[in-house]
Amino acid sequence: MDERRIADRFAGFDQDGNGYIDREDFYAAAKALLAEFDVTARCDKGQDLFAGAEAFWQGMAGIADVDGDQRVTRGEFVTGAVKRLRDSPERFAEIARPFLRAAIALAEPDRGDGGVGVDGAARVLRALGVEGGVADQAVASLDGDGDGRVSEDEAVRGFALYFTVPE
Repeated sequence: MDERRIADRFAGFDQDGNGYIDREDFYAAAKALLAEFDVTARCDKGQDLFAGAEAFWQGMAGIADVDGDQRVTRGEFVTGAVKRLRDSPERFAEIARPFLRAAIALAEPDRGDGGVGVDGAARVLRALGVEGGVADQAVASLDGDGDGRVSEDEAVRGFALYFTVPE
């Protein structure tokens, strides 16, 4: 994976820009989504989102936090997460599934079909710091069957593809 792509992927996780990924970055992402969709942290959907964020962090730490200091440096990210993604993108994507599922439920609370419309999916990405045009383009590519919706499986698969880039 080239250096620019690694930097972009790392920055996507390092929500506060302090040079490492930690639990607070995952909580910051959850808080940004709650604010975007005007949902409180104490309701069931808020609790699900924070539980998903915690599971995602624990999975990331288990893969990449080599020295056990509860934070993932850029070097650890490259040698841990990026390498494991290349070796097993499905496994890494699965650690993100609970968070993605909860984010989808926030974005489209009334459907309950495990999917989200393309507009809601783009809002999720923008809330997580993806630029507007890039978010729209990403969502269009996630809607593989062209039905105007992004299913949970399409979101998880897209997550794996985004982070799995050939060397």
